[in-house]
Amino acid sequence: MIDTKEVRQWLFRGLMFEAEAERFRQAGIRVGADVERSERALLSEQLAPFGVELRSEATRMARLYALLYCFENSVRELVTSRLRERHGSDWWTTKVPKKVQEFAAARQKDAKENSWLEGQTNDPLSFIQFGHLSDIIIANWDDFSDLITSQHWLKQRLDELERARNFIAHNRFLLPGEFQRVEMYVNDWNRMVGL
Repeated sequence: MIDTKEVRQWLFRGLMFEAEAERFRQAGIRVGADVERSERALLSEQLAPFGVELRSEATRMARLYALLYCFENSVRELVTSRLRERHGSDWWTTKVPKKVQEFAAARQKDAKENSWLEGQTNDPLSFIQFGHLSDIIIANWDDFSDLITSQHWLKQRLDELERARNFIAHNRFLLPGEFQRVEMYVNDWNRMVGL
């Protein structure tokens, strides 16, 4: 049987610790584990068997991968929130082109039947290709035209970002000018949609 008095005392001690820890943090004193430092140490340890040049390239590409990961998922979030807000919870079946729905359903089925990777399997939008995002937006242009300059701009930028994304996904190294272009396109998008 759970002693509620002990539970209350435990919760109170936890709250007191958090209050004290916050005062230390505000004073510039680190409290608790430094997650960022731990992650860097772990990455360094995992990459140690490889040559310096290869590790250096991997570290630079990791930054670009993180940027594209955040970008792609923010576009997915925008599509989901915009269409759900304007068309309700059945937006997937009513607003997404049939060919995109069928593609996602086939990938979702394959993932459930043939993969040892579980990942996220509930959201059909996570099973579409990057290029499908522009197809969905263009098919629902009235819902996005207040955010995005033109369909041509959208299609051109997302097509180029998809090429870069696929390059990175196949572990190819991008040149500095290509890094800059990816960053510029993502920054342009963020300004346009208000991120």
